[in-house]
Amino acid sequence: MSANSFDARSTLQVGDESYEIFRLDKVEGSARLPYSLKVLLENLLRTEDGANITADHIRALGGWDSQAQPSQEIQFTPARVIMQDFTGVPCVVDLATMREAVKELGGDPAKINPLAPAELVIDHSVIADKFGTNDAFKQNVDLEYGRNKERYQFLRWGQTAFDEFKVVPPGTGIVHQVNIEHLARVVMVRDGKAYPDTLVGTDSHTTMVNGLGVLGWGVGGIEAEAAMLGQPVSMLIPRVVGFKLTGELQPGTTATDLVLTITEMLRKHGVVGKFVEFYGEGVAATSLANRATIGNMSPEFGSTAAIFPIDDETINYMRLTGRSEQQLALVEAYAKEQGLWLDPAAEPDFSEKLELDLATVVPSIAGPKRPQDRIVLAEAAQQFAKDVLNYVEAPVAQSPAAAASPVDEASAESFPASDAPAYGSQENGAGAPQHAQGTGAVPSNPVQVTAPDGTTYELDHGAVTVAAITSCTNTSNPYVMVAAALVAKKAVEKGLTRKPWVKTTLAPGSKVVTDYFEKAGLTPYLDKVGFNLVGYGCTTCIGNSGPLPEEVSKAVNDHDLAVTSVLSGNRNFEGRINPDVKMNYLASPPLVVAYAIAGSMKVDITKDALGTDQDGNPVFLKDIWPSEAEVNDVVANAIGEDMFAKSYADVFAGDAQWQALPIPTGNTFEWDSESTYVRKPPYFEGMEMEPAPVQDISGARVLAKLGDSVTTDHISPAGAIKADTPAGQYLTEHGVERRDFNSYGSRRGNHEVMIRGTFANIRLRNQIAPGTEGGYTRDFTQDGGPVSFIYDASQNYQAAGIPLVVLAGKEYGSGSSRDWAAKGTALLGVKAVIAESYERIHRSNLIGMGVLPLQFPEGQSAASLGLTGEETFSIAGVTELNDGTTPRTVKVTTDTGVEFDAVVRIDTPGEADYYRNGGIMQYVLRSLIRK
Repeated sequence: MSANSFDARSTLQVGDESYEIFRLDKVEGSARLPYSLKVLLENLLRTEDGANITADHIRALGGWDSQAQPSQEIQFTPARVIMQDFTGVPCVVDLATMREAVKELGGDPAKINPLAPAELVIDHSVIADKFGTNDAFKQNVDLEYGRNKERYQFLRWGQTAFDEFKVVPPGTGIVHQVNIEHLARVVMVRDGKAYPDTLVGTDSHTTMVNGLGVLGWGVGGIEAEAAMLGQPVSMLIPRVVGFKLTGELQPGTTATDLVLTITEMLRKHGVVGKFVEFYGEGVAATSLANRATIGNMSPEFGSTAAIFPIDDETINYMRLTGRSEQQLALVEAYAKEQGLWLDPAAEPDFSEKLELDLATVVPSIAGPKRPQDRIVLAEAAQQFAKDVLNYVEAPVAQSPAAAASPVDEASAESFPASDAPAYGSQENGAGAPQHAQGTGAVPSNPVQVTAPDGTTYELDHGAVTVAAITSCTNTSNPYVMVAAALVAKKAVEKGLTRKPWVKTTLAPGSKVVTDYFEKAGLTPYLDKVGFNLVGYGCTTCIGNSGPLPEEVSKAVNDHDLAVTSVLSGNRNFEGRINPDVKMNYLASPPLVVAYAIAGSMKVDITKDALGTDQDGNPVFLKDIWPSEAEVNDVVANAIGEDMFAKSYADVFAGDAQWQALPIPTGNTFEWDSESTYVRKPPYFEGMEMEPAPVQDISGARVLAKLGDSVTTDHISPAGAIKADTPAGQYLTEHGVERRDFNSYGSRRGNHEVMIRGTFANIRLRNQIAPGTEGGYTRDFTQDGGPVSFIYDASQNYQAAGIPLVVLAGKEYGSGSSRDWAAKGTALLGVKAVIAESYERIHRSNLIGMGVLPLQFPEGQSAASLGLTGEETFSIAGVTELNDGTTPRTVKVTTDTGVEFDAVVRIDTPGEADYYRNGGIMQYVLRSLIRK
């Protein structure tokens, strides 16, 4: 029950139903707040308890100073939690382990149960092994079940063992599309109360639901677990960037072009840790599908959330997707009553402002390795000619250990690439320009390739070897999906198809997409161009592109070709999409089809012919590009409420394969000691009710010294497991054949694999071990500090009682909200990370695992301080935390005489509590037992 200090409790009558609400207008200053902060204000009013959430917190939010730097902590209680299977499996593993830990400490295991609705969508596991055939979907699903049976059995058990936990089975859709089409409530109803739908999710792109006016963002799995168990999310009241939209998109431009433009603008402006909120007359002209596309890309421009207020467009979309009339009436009545309904003429109080005239957006792509590196489509071929120069040089030399253990090509070809950029060193990253500036002829290295059917073709640098309609970002948007299908139709009618070296895949975000393709008669044309259905899941965008055709892969690797991918995704980091592909470009679905037909990034598709028609006449992009009227006509006539009702009628039931999975029963899980997918983790071993005092760190060694923009993909890859690595060796020792290794992402329920995979990305460059690429370091427990695997060195350091630290540059931990990047770091024995700056989620996750995040003094770095990584480190002043205070800085010293004051990045009192307890899970467990 709320303390109701502001007498805000009231009722709202909607039709025959009456709901309890908490009125925002009872708080002085609320009317001028941005939409997103109004949602947070309601959250505080409703959850005010006089202790964690007080009247002072509510007043602070009502009196928000838009120009102040964030300093006021509040406790946000999300209404629900959403997960995908890569990040969700370890969450459920942890909950199952916590039940046993509670029992061992004398508590009631039933206390470990989600207190808020938690929904998990299995969408990350399907791999596009098969493509270009009518039965590709069925073959890929069969392979998926074969690889993931243990994980799926475990999730089915969780669905029966935990209250308020539901699983959307494989083959249904992508989590964020399922969320906006079905799971999102916009206004929640629970225990007679009506309040804004809010959430946290274990995937960065949770922000897609911001397009519906639902406030939520990605968090690490450990934060999500705490939220499920009733713990509020500790946060500082953020700065809010107002992004004004005016005008309308011009014909020929798409939502993808818009979102790439916004991403470039906001990355340049700087919005990390801030909310972005869209306002102005242009919002009303922006379709819900386009709003969701923009919200989805929030992690790419770095903001915590990117939200649109509720308006008629929201209601229309909810009606289309099958929400009840009572729910629609409630959402409209509640939003208008609480001042949450969009007024296009209003201009709330914002911390900063940007503006974009939608009419200025032009066709664009982004690449070759970052989503914010936008390229005007008309300049794409020229820019490729410059950028390719970065990729045709000699490769970085491998370490002695790597040379002694050649790459397991069978594994690399059968399963997805380690999904990571290669920014982790001074040689690549560290302030280097993202586009090459050189000029001159485009490098050429033509190679003759013979296809299985005996035909031959020429492969060269720039060849598009992967063209994938993939990812939640765009496959949720019917306008760009229909445009892609119409491009395919017009291409087929002109006698065009994909080039023989292009792997073409279609992976929609929900079954509704294939339904409207069928109804519009467009499926046969997509099939004829090679875009057959391969699965309903993330596929290529998450790195599950599957192998290239054998002859293509061989030519690429034998001749070191810089080939490319074009995908309708949100991430294009180096190494993420496919191990054979060096350069990756984000593009709209219709452009993906166009590039599949063109077959090369050297082709200027705005000017050059894509091919010839049946009469030998050149066919240009303009000849097959649909008009806006054609797209709108198909959308209007082919998409209806009945499709959504049918697709989501029994969404949690699953198909016959799902229902046939045998599962254990009971409140605690029956761990299988032989399982290589799901194992009981060691987080609570030896845990006592009272936490041990925090200690300073002394005699620490550096496990890794890294450059700028090291992502969570570097730290904890999701892709292929190679046989010659510690993780591969572990699986081999446990009787797993190479063909069954699957991926790191699919094995996140097994801490033994994941520890061995931490810092094991194929593109990681550890500056302590120059000349290496991958999971290598130097082991200073051995004479001379020889190069070794990071995991092996960690085991030796831990056996010797030597703590470890990691040194890093700017934007450490950017990318996916990957909790294993923090879990693995902690389990390797790392006690502190010292970086120039952090991405929000990873910094929080490090604290959640008991790892201390420190920051170099402003303007300083490992390089400027002369640190090599061979030093031993001591960190003094950490013990102040035992007194209930958080030091602003701690003293770092080395045995070589380097000394500096590192900034302590424990930003809130709640985070300090987690750190004192050794992590967030330990804190929650102790709190629940004491209740």
